[in-house]
Amino acid sequence: MTNKNNIETVSPENALMDESLMPKKDNERTVGVIPYIFMWIGDGVNLGNMTLGASLMVAGIATLNIFQTFLAGLSAIAIISVIFALNDRLGYRTGIPYVVQLRLSFGIKGSMISSLLRGIPAIVWYGFQSWIGGSALNEIVKVLTHHTFDNVFACFVVLQFVQIGLALYGFHAVKWVEILVSSVILLALLYLFYLLITNHKEIIIEKWVNTKGTWGLPFFGFIMAFLGNYAAIFLSAADYSRELKAGISDTKRGFLYFCPIVIAYGFVLTIGAMLAAATGNTNPVKAFAIIVDNSYVTVAVSTFIVLGAIAVNMVANIIPPAYVVTLLTKINYKSAVIITGLLAIGSLPWLLVQDSSAIGLQIFILTYSAFLGPIVAILLVEYYLLRKERVNIAELYRPNGQFAGFNKAAILAMLIGAGAAFFEVNLTWIIGFVVGGTSYYLLMKYAFANSPFKRGTIFEKR
Repeated sequence: MTNKNNIETVSPENALMDESLMPKKDNERTVGVIPYIFMWIGDGVNLGNMTLGASLMVAGIATLNIFQTFLAGLSAIAIISVIFALNDRLGYRTGIPYVVQLRLSFGIKGSMISSLLRGIPAIVWYGFQSWIGGSALNEIVKVLTHHTFDNVFACFVVLQFVQIGLALYGFHAVKWVEILVSSVILLALLYLFYLLITNHKEIIIEKWVNTKGTWGLPFFGFIMAFLGNYAAIFLSAADYSRELKAGISDTKRGFLYFCPIVIAYGFVLTIGAMLAAATGNTNPVKAFAIIVDNSYVTVAVSTFIVLGAIAVNMVANIIPPAYVVTLLTKINYKSAVIITGLLAIGSLPWLLVQDSSAIGLQIFILTYSAFLGPIVAILLVEYYLLRKERVNIAELYRPNGQFAGFNKAAILAMLIGAGAAFFEVNLTWIIGFVVGGTSYYLLMKYAFANSPFKRGTIFEKR
């Protein structure tokens, strides 16, 4: 693997950070191609994505028909895969995590601000996925206790502590959990798909397939919601690629994202829309209980939902924010995992989805993605345009080196991009991405003449 980056030996003591944030060497990477594929399938087959599909239903009728839904989904997944492959390259080549990658553009102090914009949404998602999983666990306990127990919050807390325990083992646990869980869940979803087609085909065709839909802002807004749903994940692509075994080309890594996301996301989104059309309920767990009127099957399906919540949280919502907590507090990784789990409990996830509407989830996604679009654009402009893929990695770990302090150009560009994004809430991610990236390039070129962040870029004064 050709490496254009200058990687010197960096010690945690000199860098003033936990060992988990140090560059990962090739011989420390344990995730192969197959586990990596299953990791992204496991991330995709979750109730959050299913709820996003359910959000298409407003007042019992879909805002997009089936063709428009699939076209929007494929468009978003193609964009996601390209950005993933572009943004994961620095982490894959050097082994650094996302929170260190941020220093390249934002500076050591500035990265603390931008890392929170990745960490906070992940913690909320962590809580939301656990709430859905806790709802499913409650359904299991209700059946087993003959309805003498019914407490979703208690089940939510229990599930949260189980996930904290698993996450303490890091990516070693992620690899095996994802392979097992994603395989089992796909089989369960195939069965659910069969039930929906067999028993509710007519109403699904009426309310989703044959609806007129629209090619206007709701269509593009749904693409943006797709992108926003993954925005936090592909923003921190380095956290995943640094665990992937060396020797895989950029193109192949792009397919390692595209294929499993299409399989998982497409399938789960479809079932979410079908469930909402058939039942009128946008909470997938409660919709399941309506569709599957059998106690034993309810237990089985609910078990798969619980496993799905664990699977997606292990990939997307525990380790990245734990790295952020480690960076900000200087505590070790395991302590950060515990704190992250406790913060997720306090995120009030039950407010995002009500029985009649999942619009809260979509508003949440569109709001935070207004900031994440500019950040990922800034990272890509920095690495590819300004530095031509050449980075002194050791300098990123020096507390008093070139990247100490704030890069005013990056902070300002992020705010300009986010501000522009809020002018059209349905297109937040793409507006923020374009405006933020363009602003950063122009600010680095024309403003802050003596900024140390220009050193090593095409705008360095020679």
